[in-house]
Amino acid sequence: MFATIAAVLFGIALLLEIIGQSYPDLVTPWTLTLAGLLFLALHSAGYGTRTGRRR
Repeated sequence: MFATIAAVLFGIALLLEIIGQSYPDLVTPWTLTLAGLLFLALHSAGYGTRTGRRR
């Protein structure tokens, strides 16, 4: 789940970087990249996975 969110954020950041747009002081490609890295780190840590502990 978090990996999908990270991929979407990276895609939006890339799109904003390509077209050269940003929303001042709120959404820039750099903030989206950092948010994507945060979600990627959460996914790597095991959060947001669907595996549960079943017997």
